[in-house]
Amino acid sequence: MSQSHSHTHLHGHDLNGRNLLISIFLNIAITVAQVIGGLLSGSLALLSDALHNFSDVVSLIISYIANKLVKRKASLKRTFGYKRAEILAAFINASTLIVVAVLLIIEAIKRFQHPQQIESNLVIWLSVVAILGNGFSVLLLKNNANANMNMKSAYLHLLTDMMASVAVLVGGLLMKFYQIWWIDSVLTFLIALYLIWMGFKLLKASTKVLMLFTPDSIPVDEIVSQLNNFETINNVHHVHVWQLNEDEIHFEAHVDFEKDISLTEFDVILNKIEDFIYDKYDINHVNIQPEFGKSDTKDIIVQD
Repeated sequence: MSQSHSHTHLHGHDLNGRNLLISIFLNIAITVAQVIGGLLSGSLALLSDALHNFSDVVSLIISYIANKLVKRKASLKRTFGYKRAEILAAFINASTLIVVAVLLIIEAIKRFQHPQQIESNLVIWLSVVAILGNGFSVLLLKNNANANMNMKSAYLHLLTDMMASVAVLVGGLLMKFYQIWWIDSVLTFLIALYLIWMGFKLLKASTKVLMLFTPDSIPVDEIVSQLNNFETINNVHHVHVWQLNEDEIHFEAHVDFEKDISLTEFDVILNKIEDFIYDKYDINHVNIQPEFGKSDTKDIIVQD
């Protein structure tokens, strides 16, 4: 079996651990302030924002640890190293977003049935503090948000919390000037729905990677059909395609040759396969098992 790593192309994003640390400490301060303010003012929206901020703290810590782990080298015990740490972090963070949202919906429904007067001035000032703090954190992580799922999950946590704080501010103003107390519950409910919407997409994407599903952008049938047209190749079968992390897509297959070729001839064909798959489909890890006259299943997909 031959394996090639010649086309590995890391994107080169220098994920800034310092920015994550700054965001962690900012969100700890915001969370403490909002919990105290929410209890004093009686605002469920403020407490829900505090809970969301606490989930931000947890998610940012997970992201920070994953960011450090992924840089560790591979070993005999961990042949892939910790390359999937950030995907796992994204999965955990997305899950917490959805769990927090469900809890908020339950509390919002209860509070809507029994609205109460709220100290709006405290709500207004603390929501402004949260907007400024989360806004600064969003700016710190924005450049790396598209680098990988882990950083994107951390960025989404902060972005959604900043928007939630804006909603809380609007609610505080409405309560202060118009005494619309039920708006607190309605805003909490809307914040929760938004969290579910944002979290589900990331949860789905990270789950696909963890389950070794074929990336949506990779047409396996088309690749196999074109490889079958290569000179001396009789059949390409027993194919596996998976995404290891943000930077690596792996292609593994058995290739049945029309004749008993030499290793030198195989290397030439392998280079052509690697170049074709990388140039057209951006697959950067190719693992080929050469065969000749072997009696095995020739189906494209074979359950191992």
